[in-house]
Amino acid sequence: MTNAKTEPIEAVLFDWGGTLATWHDIDLYDVWRSVAALIDEHRADELATRLLDAENSIWRRSRDEHLSSTLEEVCLLADVAMTPAALAEYDRRWHPHTELAPDAVDTLRALRDRGLKIGVLSNTIWSRQRHEDIFARDGVLELLDGAVYTSEIPYSKPHPEAFRSALRAVKVDEPSTALYVGDRLFDDVWGAQNVGMRAAHIPHSAIPTEQIGHTEGVPDATIQNLADLLPLIDNWNAR
Repeated sequence: MTNAKTEPIEAVLFDWGGTLATWHDIDLYDVWRSVAALIDEHRADELATRLLDAENSIWRRSRDEHLSSTLEEVCLLADVAMTPAALAEYDRRWHPHTELAPDAVDTLRALRDRGLKIGVLSNTIWSRQRHEDIFARDGVLELLDGAVYTSEIPYSKPHPEAFRSALRAVKVDEPSTALYVGDRLFDDVWGAQNVGMRAAHIPHSAIPTEQIGHTEGVPDATIQNLADLLPLIDNWNAR
């Protein structure tokens, strides 16, 4: 652990996938193939390849240019018209991979009991409504003071404006009083520290090679699970 800052932590902002939600390795082609089969069974392989290529292209753009995207843009780039049945299949295939970390709810409640603000900043192509439905399902939505989903803003992490938007969402003016928690050393750690936040890293995700950025930040703390945040913050705030 390395941390020279002494300001008390007033807010904790979280990444979603691989942080609040457990990391899952996913065969994206297989997901898109089952979706494409409901659009045009005879061209399912072709459509799935186009959809996968389009999704990979927007994540490369996020990595290199820090620009956000949406599911609708993925379909537009692939020149594929999503049908209601195909969208339902997409949601069904992703559903098992939205599982909350086992200690997430208890940790968030404990942070709230300490009087800390809680927020989310997620690089995502999904809508706010989809995320809020997931958080409501898991009893998390009521524990959040604010959330930013990059599908709603021009930028993605690690762009500074993504983090500033998240700080505004939880009404924090001073970045040094906020801690960002994530599983990526580029998007999360390096990005948060560039705007003056502290950053805690959860090192369990198998980040795809093509999504690893040009820089790896050095976290202020490395934790093995979300519950480790409680003694960490208590220690920092006791200084």
